[in-house]
Amino acid sequence: MSKLWNVAVVGATGAVGAQMIECLEERNFPVGKVRYLASARSAGEILEFKGKPVVVEELTHDSFEGIDIALFSAGGERSREFCPSAVQAGAVCIDNSSVWRMDPEVPLVVPEVNPHTIAQYTTKGIIANPNCSTIQMVVALKPLHDYATIKRIVVSTYQAVSGTGKKAIEELHDQIRAMLQGKPAECTVYPHRIAFNCLPQIDSFKENGYTGEEMKMVNETRKIMEAEIGVTATTVRVPVFYGHSESVNIETGRKITVDRARELLKSAPGVELADDPANGVYPMPIDAAGQDLTFVGRIREDESIENGLNLWIVADNIRKGAATNAVQIAEILIENYLK
Repeated sequence: MSKLWNVAVVGATGAVGAQMIECLEERNFPVGKVRYLASARSAGEILEFKGKPVVVEELTHDSFEGIDIALFSAGGERSREFCPSAVQAGAVCIDNSSVWRMDPEVPLVVPEVNPHTIAQYTTKGIIANPNCSTIQMVVALKPLHDYATIKRIVVSTYQAVSGTGKKAIEELHDQIRAMLQGKPAECTVYPHRIAFNCLPQIDSFKENGYTGEEMKMVNETRKIMEAEIGVTATTVRVPVFYGHSESVNIETGRKITVDRARELLKSAPGVELADDPANGVYPMPIDAAGQDLTFVGRIREDESIENGLNLWIVADNIRKGAATNAVQIAEILIENYLK
């Protein structure tokens, strides 16, 4: 009989936490005992794991006794406060917040790109899950980088409201319904109306004029790809419920033809090629939602430079962009590192 592992899901009542639970079930992760942790206001709620009821417990520093793996998706402040307690209790933390991502002692992992870095978890007992928009981009770019060495990336994102959480999903739904009924749309989550609109701001603005989300893509891409690639990003929130889309332009050290790029991507792990624009085939959020693959299409040469390529990349931000990636890390962890 294979070993079973005790797993805690921190932030179990949130959008990503709920998806983590679903991914554990779908992928048949060898769970022994499961513990759902959340804030005091959610304590006592009853969720399920494989059809059996599980009572949500309040997250405290004593919540991790007997836990082997703790999946965190409860925000940066809670991760900063409670990950050390989980590690001290003997758990390995896989954290979805941005708190640990750029810590040089914490591996930042996308299993299709840099799984070898998971070995570094022993330093602090923490593995960081990258930003959702970064994950899907590097999954698609890794095979191209291996072939031709990417020198520069220009990316513009079109990000779904689910990236902000449950309240943002509800706000978009409520605003659409209100506007269709001729009523004013109330804004509480975003600074402006998101229904039938686009907001060129995700996270707060920094001194350099970029937002926090944009700088995450810049810095995380370099760390994951283990290369000093030039990266510039513009991130935009759009009125889509699930699925981030990205327009990505790369400049490479040597030429990649469209046909060669398609060949590389067709065989790349975690990638689904959807590139037949003449017949209306290209990645869309409605197709990526509920999937774990990263969809790539609209591949074409950038005719303004010698070695340039354009791609359109789409993935489910809650699944591959967060929950699935975390569970994939846990799978590699138990297979290769934990005994």
